[in-house]
Amino acid sequence: MEPKVSIIMGSTSDMKVMEEAAKFLEEMEIPFEINALSAHRVPDMVADFAHNAHKRGVKVIIAGAGGAAHLPGVIAASTPLPVIGVPIKSSNSIDGWDSILSILQMPSGIPVATMALDGAKNAAILAVQILAGADAQLFAKFEKFKSDLAGKIAKANEELAQIKNFKYKV
Repeated sequence: MEPKVSIIMGSTSDMKVMEEAAKFLEEMEIPFEINALSAHRVPDMVADFAHNAHKRGVKVIIAGAGGAAHLPGVIAASTPLPVIGVPIKSSNSIDGWDSILSILQMPSGIPVATMALDGAKNAAILAVQILAGADAQLFAKFEKFKSDLAGKIAKANEELAQIKNFKYKV
């Protein structure tokens, strides 16, 4: 089985954030891979990965990085695949703002879809949406996921309607 989504991160310390992407892809039964690739420590490996990921069947790349967070942009510069960036609040980060801005402020022609700080699950959700456009079975599975989300809100509102201990609640 070849991976359809590649989850990469600057170091294994990012795994606690990026595992949320892996969990969602697992739930949706999407083949994926996980690798640590540092744009600063192993630039040749990063370039090789970016140039060849599509040749291995990868369709979407989710790239998480903290601090200066160059990994998603470097990957996006060297691959034809869509790249989803996950800024990570790391030990050397400035409350995550450096990561967010490094991923968000890409030059024209090198887009990176940027998630919220530590938003790896949303990155996986977007990756599934991208893949579902060309896969009717996955599209149906994703529609069920969205329907289940709506069902959770409907249930929450039913529970909130039962609260009677406020004098002015109508």
